[in-house]
Amino acid sequence: MPLACVSVLLLLAVCQAQPLSEPHTGEEQLLEDEDTVDISTRILSSNNQSDTFLLEGDLLPPTHRNAMKCWYNSCLWPKSSDGLVYIPYIVNSEFNSYETRVISSALSSFHGPTCIRFVPRQTQNDYISVENQSGCFSALGRQGGRQVLSLNRGGCVYAGIVEHEFNHALGFQHEQTRSDRDQYVRINWANMDPTMAYNFYKSDTNNLNTPYDYGSIMHYGRTAFSNNGRETITPLSSSPVDIGQRQALSSWDIKRINMLYSC
Repeated sequence: MPLACVSVLLLLAVCQAQPLSEPHTGEEQLLEDEDTVDISTRILSSNNQSDTFLLEGDLLPPTHRNAMKCWYNSCLWPKSSDGLVYIPYIVNSEFNSYETRVISSALSSFHGPTCIRFVPRQTQNDYISVENQSGCFSALGRQGGRQVLSLNRGGCVYAGIVEHEFNHALGFQHEQTRSDRDQYVRINWANMDPTMAYNFYKSDTNNLNTPYDYGSIMHYGRTAFSNNGRETITPLSSSPVDIGQRQALSSWDIKRINMLYSC
């Protein structure tokens, strides 16, 4: 066999044994980043530059209620005759196709285990408008009319943050501000700027007779609003627990949705 033919065959063998690597895409980087940063770090970092006044880091103050509570279920989305809760939404055209898929996929995670159904808006008066504003934030529960939910493209378009903000829109507050939290976490006031202390005030929450959930997607991480890198939230659990996860709704998050909306 001629030497040139042997060289070609050897080259083909090497190529087959070592396939060419694909270039690293931004989408892959987003997926790799999913597990590396807790939910409050992501949200608060994105909201540092926001010119919108927010409560607890990512909640829009109520415009037609005098407190952050749904009195007599006034801020719940209505249930249809088929037993499902249809919530219309639109996604601003500023989001690219990948970001739109992330949002759509995160919303579909509510569909299997709960009676919540996020559906593209047609002509409904009350709906959620997902927009690329300065930060990650939402109103608490149904507000009526066009309701802005911001997912800044620079740091908020992650599945866990989408679920977190839409869970606010369903009527749920942060776990660490619930009325009985002092039995489960210690708030370290000395490790935060005093002007930020209001973000840790307890709320008059409807806990639905459910246990405190360290694993809730609505729970902030240990250093939320810290001004020195030390813990602002310390779990009082007798066993080690993680707080601030941003992967998916916890089992208790799902149960609470079903209880609040009588699924």
